[in-house]
Amino acid sequence: MSSTPEPLDDLIEKLAAIEHERWAHWQKFVHTSGTRQADGSLILPPDMVERWQRQIETPYSDLSDAEKASDREQVSKYLPMVEAWFLQKRGSGNG
Repeated sequence: MSSTPEPLDDLIEKLAAIEHERWAHWQKFVHTSGTRQADGSLILPPDMVERWQRQIETPYSDLSDAEKASDREQVSKYLPMVEAWFLQKRGSGNG
């Protein structure tokens, strides 16, 4: 895969699988939120586009509590994998 150490390659692959699941879930949401056109493109509701644009332009520290909670929920999907990797590294004496 790369020049990274093998255990790190394994972690990257596991995290990439989680990221793909997150992305696919998001895309399903976006696609079901829009109106499919005859050419296959989507028209998204203006209120959603405005909200997403505001979120894109907002630093995490300035997000609403609900928006921060949503981001933390996503991180919680990655954290067990990262924690297990660090515990393995510590247990093997390589970290």
